[in-house]
Amino acid sequence: MNECKNTQQNQGDHDVCPELRTTDLIPQVDTVSMKTQKASKEAASDSPWTKAPVANLIRYEPSGIYFVRAKVRGKLIRKSLETNVLSVAKQRLGDVLDAEQKALAPKSAKIVGKMTFGQALAIFQERQKQSTDIKERTKEYNERVAENLLKTWSGLAEMDVRKITKNDCLQWRGDYGRKYSAPFVNGTLSVLRRVLDIAIEAGVRYDNPAKAKEVRRARVRQKELILPEPDQFAALVKHVRGNGSGKGGPCADAIQFFAYAGPRLNEAKHIFGRDCNFTKGEIIIRGDAETGTKNWEIRRVPMIPEMRTLLECLKEKRGEEVFLNSPVCVVRKFNRSLKNACKKLGLHHLTHHDLRHLFATRCIESGVPIPTVAKWLGHKDGGVLAMQTYGHLRDKHSSDMAQKVIFAEGTPAPTPTPASVPANVVALPPQGKNENHGNGVDQKKAVAKAKAKYKYPWWASSNATEIFWGQVNEEVQIVPVEKYHEAAKAAMDREVLPLEFGDPQGLRDEFIERADKDVLEQLFSKIPQVVAGEKQSAVC
Repeated sequence: MNECKNTQQNQGDHDVCPELRTTDLIPQVDTVSMKTQKASKEAASDSPWTKAPVANLIRYEPSGIYFVRAKVRGKLIRKSLETNVLSVAKQRLGDVLDAEQKALAPKSAKIVGKMTFGQALAIFQERQKQSTDIKERTKEYNERVAENLLKTWSGLAEMDVRKITKNDCLQWRGDYGRKYSAPFVNGTLSVLRRVLDIAIEAGVRYDNPAKAKEVRRARVRQKELILPEPDQFAALVKHVRGNGSGKGGPCADAIQFFAYAGPRLNEAKHIFGRDCNFTKGEIIIRGDAETGTKNWEIRRVPMIPEMRTLLECLKEKRGEEVFLNSPVCVVRKFNRSLKNACKKLGLHHLTHHDLRHLFATRCIESGVPIPTVAKWLGHKDGGVLAMQTYGHLRDKHSSDMAQKVIFAEGTPAPTPTPASVPANVVALPPQGKNENHGNGVDQKKAVAKAKAKYKYPWWASSNATEIFWGQVNEEVQIVPVEKYHEAAKAAMDREVLPLEFGDPQGLRDEFIERADKDVLEQLFSKIPQVVAGEKQSAVC
């Protein structure tokens, strides 16, 4: 206990006695001193507190703990960040300052008059009209949900936004969710939140009751995909083409085009023959001349063999000049033809968008990685939405891969049956027999041979980035799959789906875009792979 009484004895030690809590310490810079300037400098040199290389951040040397010290609305704030890691402290610094701002703002916020919800909504609608970054269809949708919001919330337009409470939002959300679909509920809730944000911006109120954690978005149920098999799709196209109507042929061509390329409805009508590059084997999807595609980006979809055959047939039938300067799909909509054909053949009802699902499904069943399919579809999330929509298609593939797992020595590897191979996948010829196959000897030799290539044992490193970069560039699985997965999430700083590992090149490219140049140089120096060397020259 005597050692704890003298704090000077603890300044040089990292093990502070339990009775001395860093959260209760007050820096000398927070107190008023009556010492002379010379004495103050001497005291500062002996102080256990040092400034960090970041504004509003100080460090208590005996324990190494970082503290935030700043003035918020005239009040001096000193609070422990409960970490001795500078990078973590910098991340927590902003959160603490934001929290203090919110805690002190209601006491000093000035209410600048009354604002009704209708007035805030008018500002929101005017901003929507003036915005050039929002598509017209989105503007129309927001107008529709705003109008429906006023209809379902009695007296909302004349209500003072300061009087809208969390309970009001909860009651409206409950009633609204029972009457409308989940996507429409979420769209309306989004407009409500943005309108109330305008009231906050104007200084009328501080918080947004519609953003309370209790006011949740509706859960969207996943639609069950019931798509035709290859032979059923062929029968469908044949029926539409021979239905006797004048538009039977063009409708059948459009159905095939949608199924072979997966464009959106509004994108397909802007795809001309000149957008089909037979030399490179790709189709360029630009979208509307003014608004572009849904995500504003031009994308390229490769021609599958059936698509090339279809386009060559259309080019020959229409003539090259007409084909190049006219839309590939002559008809804009063909729902009626689809509906009649499905009813006649006893198939589940299909829509334009179902043909887009059909394209993605056939690609995934043929072995194309989901991130690649997502890129062809025009998704910008790296395959998250595609994984949620089409992830079940990998269940059969997962079951087949499980048959290759060897648990006990001497267990013969099962021979895949013809039924386990999809109808649209050409099976590879069986590899030569190996007497050691099945007992794990070959795998151990392969791992040992792979490790021998490296001077730096990245597989034993505690750095997740080194583990990820080493394994993503290595064909042989050296580290356990679970460890590799965790390392990938840490290195990419996001959730990494298991199926993304089927596209290592995509993971490498994304990591290089995310990582700092210094980090990449260190990795290249420690793990001089062939792939890493190519990337090194491109980055440096």
